[in-house]
Amino acid sequence: MVKLPPLSLYIHIPWCVQKCPYCDFNSHALKGEVPHDDYVQHLLRDLAADAAYAQGRDVQTIFIGGGTPSLLSGPAMQALLDGVRARLSVAADVEITMEANPGTVEANRFTDYQRAGVNRISIGVQSFSAPKLQRLGRIHGPEEAKRSARLAAGLGLRSFNLDLMHGLPDQTLEEAREDLRQAIALNPPHLSWYQLTIEPNTLFGSRPPILPDDDALWDIFEQGHRLLAAAGYQQYETSAWAKPGFQCEHNLNYWRFGDYLGIGCGAHGKITFPEGRILRTTKTRHPRGYMQGRYLESQREVADADRPFEFFMNRFRLLEAAPRREFTDFTGLDEAVIRPQLDEAIARGYLNESARHWQITERGKLFLNDLLERFLAE
Repeated sequence: MVKLPPLSLYIHIPWCVQKCPYCDFNSHALKGEVPHDDYVQHLLRDLAADAAYAQGRDVQTIFIGGGTPSLLSGPAMQALLDGVRARLSVAADVEITMEANPGTVEANRFTDYQRAGVNRISIGVQSFSAPKLQRLGRIHGPEEAKRSARLAAGLGLRSFNLDLMHGLPDQTLEEAREDLRQAIALNPPHLSWYQLTIEPNTLFGSRPPILPDDDALWDIFEQGHRLLAAAGYQQYETSAWAKPGFQCEHNLNYWRFGDYLGIGCGAHGKITFPEGRILRTTKTRHPRGYMQGRYLESQREVADADRPFEFFMNRFRLLEAAPRREFTDFTGLDEAVIRPQLDEAIARGYLNESARHWQITERGKLFLNDLLERFLAE
């Protein structure tokens, strides 16, 4: 028997106004109008098929990602979240996050989203430089980004996040610092600040731009980290900083190896069962197939041999200490099966171990891939 971890729900909205050249998420440029009502009905049918996986647990967090969820109308968002509450038990203090693009943000619509239950908004700013935004294929400008952040601040939400990227094409250290300074001036409770990476099957993948070299990237990260710390932000995950008490609960559940239902085009889910099975699900990627009622694309059981790697790949993204008991609680495996790998990681200075916790070290963060590879199945 294993302990069932906390449960979250991820909902995917697949459409964007246009596809960004760096994006490898499951998003599709909009042709015509968003099929608001039809898509919501398919989402709720998809959820009904998965609802038994909750196994009596309350949903602690909901994350509506994309694509651009802020293309969904206020009434459609209301119908969606009402439908979720009708099919699942939702915690009274549930965190409900919705991603938003500043170019699709309208004051009235934000108020509608809040009325539907959204209490946290994540705004995809990426940069406050007009030339950089244009290079990234974004549909908004710096002033729209600031306006949407002020709008989110004025709604009295539980929290809001600004997404910011660094290591952009031809970006200087001062440009990266200026982006951060402008973000900090808007006083978001949470800041995601992550490095642009070139992914295959993207426009940037086929025609790579010139990015800052490793030394420049290190300087950007080091000085950016100082700016954020001086402004009262604490880093708690590889690319996430928050004011005390404003960490993203949904993402924490992912990294702590929690469970989540995934509904919508291309959404992933992870479900644990009392007898110890762990099931991973993937939904149909393309809206055409999904909206013909073919929701489940694939599912697979996580083999015992793969569980250590999957557990630590998530756990070691967080900077907090990892409770040792959770390895057995959430994987169903005895710690003895990974003792040799742990001892080697400790000997190399990647981990510290106490009676109750494992703590990744600064060296471990620097050599994270090497640390994780030790837990790969033979």
